Amino acid sequence: MSTEMTCTRLTIFTVAGIFLQIIGLSIFVFSFFPVKPTLSGVSGSESYLHPLCDSAPSTNESKIHPPENLRLLYQEMSGISSRYDRLILMVIDGLPAEFVLGKDGQPPWRVWKESMPYTQSLLANGDAIGYHAKAAPPTVTMPRLKAMVSGAIGGFLDVAFNFNTQALSDDNLLGQFLRIGWKMVMLGDETWIKLFPGLFMRHDGVSSFFVKDTVQVDKNVSRHLPNELNNDDWNLLILHYLGLDHVGHTGGRNSPLMASKLKEMDDIVRTMHLRAMVDRSHDQGQTLLIVVSDHGMTENGNHGGSSYEETDSLMLFIGLSNNTSDYAGATNNLAFQVDLTPTLALLFGVPIPKNNVGVLVPGTLNSFRDFEQLRALELNSWQLLTLMQAQLPSSLFVGFSCKCFVDGTCEGFGSDISECSGDKEKQLICLFRNAALLHGIWKSKKLTESSSAEDFKRALDAYNAFLKTASEWLASKTTEKPVLLLGLGVSAMLLSCVVCVTLFLSLFKEVYNGPKDQVCNLNSLLNLEEVFILAVLLILVISMGSSSMVEEEHYIWHFMVSTFYLLLLFKTVKSFSFSKGLNSLGEYEIGSTLLLLISGRLLRGWHQGGVNWTYLPDISKWLEQAGSSYVKWIQLISSFLVVSLGLFTLFRTGSKRKSVRIQAFGFSICGFLILLHAGRYQDDMFEVSTDNGATVTAKVIYLLLSISAVGGALVLPWSMLNKDKSSLAVAGDCLYLIGSAYILCWCLLQLLLQQPINSGPILLLLIQILAMSCLQIAALYYMGLAGHFSLGNSNTLATIDVAGAFMGISSHSTILSGILMFMITYASPLLFLLSLVMYIGGKLRKHSHLAHSDTDLGQVLKLKLGFPCLVPLCINSLLLTAYTVVLLLMRNHLFVWSVFSPKYLYVCATTVCTYIGVCIVAVTVAYTFSVTTFLRSKHNTKKQ
Repeated sequence: MSTEMTCTRLTIFTVAGIFLQIIGLSIFVFSFFPVKPTLSGVSGSESYLHPLCDSAPSTNESKIHPPENLRLLYQEMSGISSRYDRLILMVIDGLPAEFVLGKDGQPPWRVWKESMPYTQSLLANGDAIGYHAKAAPPTVTMPRLKAMVSGAIGGFLDVAFNFNTQALSDDNLLGQFLRIGWKMVMLGDETWIKLFPGLFMRHDGVSSFFVKDTVQVDKNVSRHLPNELNNDDWNLLILHYLGLDHVGHTGGRNSPLMASKLKEMDDIVRTMHLRAMVDRSHDQGQTLLIVVSDHGMTENGNHGGSSYEETDSLMLFIGLSNNTSDYAGATNNLAFQVDLTPTLALLFGVPIPKNNVGVLVPGTLNSFRDFEQLRALELNSWQLLTLMQAQLPSSLFVGFSCKCFVDGTCEGFGSDISECSGDKEKQLICLFRNAALLHGIWKSKKLTESSSAEDFKRALDAYNAFLKTASEWLASKTTEKPVLLLGLGVSAMLLSCVVCVTLFLSLFKEVYNGPKDQVCNLNSLLNLEEVFILAVLLILVISMGSSSMVEEEHYIWHFMVSTFYLLLLFKTVKSFSFSKGLNSLGEYEIGSTLLLLISGRLLRGWHQGGVNWTYLPDISKWLEQAGSSYVKWIQLISSFLVVSLGLFTLFRTGSKRKSVRIQAFGFSICGFLILLHAGRYQDDMFEVSTDNGATVTAKVIYLLLSISAVGGALVLPWSMLNKDKSSLAVAGDCLYLIGSAYILCWCLLQLLLQQPINSGPILLLLIQILAMSCLQIAALYYMGLAGHFSLGNSNTLATIDVAGAFMGISSHSTILSGILMFMITYASPLLFLLSLVMYIGGKLRKHSHLAHSDTDLGQVLKLKLGFPCLVPLCINSLLLTAYTVVLLLMRNHLFVWSVFSPKYLYVCATTVCTYIGVCIVAVTVAYTFSVTTFLRSKHNTKKQ
């Protein structure tokens, strides 16, 4: 690449590099993140036959047999009597099992226990069996519902598809129920309707994303309950309540509304159980009531990650016949969420879905006869073995035959129980063979009436050992990743990274070999600050290989930024002679650096982020414990100071122009409305406003902020012509004002969207930006990423703030909510990227005297715009490429889906954030330069 880099060539190469990076990233993401292996078709009568025997499925089974005949056929072939006629599945969205069953053998907290007296009485009397059902990440609604009805664990990217649910095409329980003629009714979360379009006889869906609604969303479900319980035309009733999850999102686990919401759910359980008992007493059939939750929630009420609080979902069986097992009344029973699928299939006499990886929930079939229990475990084992056959080499099944499944006599294996060792795959085959053999021994003794309880227990334990091992193996198994596509994606990102670094180095030489005062008074090509910035990159790349460092990444950023502030203080103090006294400039620079240190320390202590030590005290917890009034005062004071500092910055250039005053007036009105919103509507945060005042106010704020910021950026360059200043100085003044407007606009927007406790950090971030006198561009980018964690974010999906994403939205919109969620999450990085406009304007004002009358506009744009934009692009490209390689190397790591993959999604989102920020800066600066140059040339033409 030539050392003479023109502005046009720089633009072309930069756009090409970004485009190449996007292509590489897209290829890698869709190649790396897997889709779990699935078998086509649906299970039928062949699932009741031995897997290696003649069990070819009948493709037209449901067409050949009427639903009632098919139901009788399944019941006859299964050998398990059906004890239930109807099923009520009650889903309480976001309910942690801890609220009902306690934790670590301890009972639930008193407030939770007293809020659900009827449910607790069912558990105490043995009328219900409760389980801590572990949910697989990502812990969001759609993939968890799919897991409960299909028994399959979805791909990691289901977290993205959660916002755009598509119909479920895989084999599932509801499809099996439909084939035997069941009539189904669904009330609640509309996700069910999207997953199973046209399947429900009656339905009434509600949106699951409008989290500010904690009342009406559940009333819409319960209002149908009396009529549906009186109807006898359905076999399956699904009730999906969203209110508890919404309470968590808006107020956390300890929300004042949580107790009343639990009491509401308990009353519904009581109503349905009493009605089921009445039906049973009148010989109107047996109804099984199951209460489940799709996921838990963190202390803040969020979910999506893999922590215990998020994966601890509930599975509660109410109405199991004659249950006298040790599981009844126990509060430490463990299961997996996918275990619900085979359990319901076996209880209601339908084939287990093909791609199920779950196992029969222990204790649910204890009222069945011995041979029925072993038959149920046998069917579950056959189904898992069929799924394993599609993923294991056929050589492992040499010696297995139909006879092996009938009586456990397998060629080459002998007839004795063997100790299973070796590879996991060989262990699985061995465990299954042992279970089949022991089952055969029990059956042969049963015929001669010589079987004992010990024989039954040995067969039972053998099946459970195989099922547990096979389920864990299948749950962790994914499809083979396409190596060619992965290599192509990584290669494209590496090439893009090389392009960005080459362009950066080319401009680096030009910028730093220019006039001495051109960039931050640098005396050498690389000084201590530049070396430290490079060291930060190296440390970050090295730390990416540790799962613990990924979880606690905020410590790295806070340490690095604090160290950088100390370097600035050292440099500032060293540059002045205290014996001669300080001038006003020296006092300002030392004071600014001290402000950076103080604000940085406050930001570091505001939120105790990460994963492992979130329980440690921090400023936000102290304020919340002190009372909501303290949080509100912090919010009001921070909002007032943000408006004041922003307006001061706008007028700091001394401009008296009308356009600036109009813009300042617009921001003042916005500030007043935000203060009004905080004071009047903050108490109504946990419920839907009846007069929609909060929504209207937010919409007005959005409109005024848009007009003030965008309108100012468009109009200001046309009104800033100054005959006594050079075009660079005019452009600098204009960009400084536009950058100040951008920063104020963004801070005001975040004061509206962020949680009230985050108003303090927003003020501190603004102070940091205004206190910066001469910082490296890379340092700005680093400060933005450090601020990202200061606002309570982490590398787990659970810290994403969903509640603020509906501010000003009267009805759910996936696109608008997604945009607002992105703005909230990346508030700090975008703020510091937008500050580059003010940074560029300040540099132009400071160094405009170095420009000549014949200065080439392209050269100015290349150095003043191209270089500042290349720095964040280059840093992001290095981090993205490095973490892509790390993720590829960690593809078989134990925490690849729970730690490294969520982090990679954040890295990808940070890349999008960087693109957006750089694009806004580039367009703003290019537009301002074009207008000021045009006006200057037009003025010069008139003079001639």
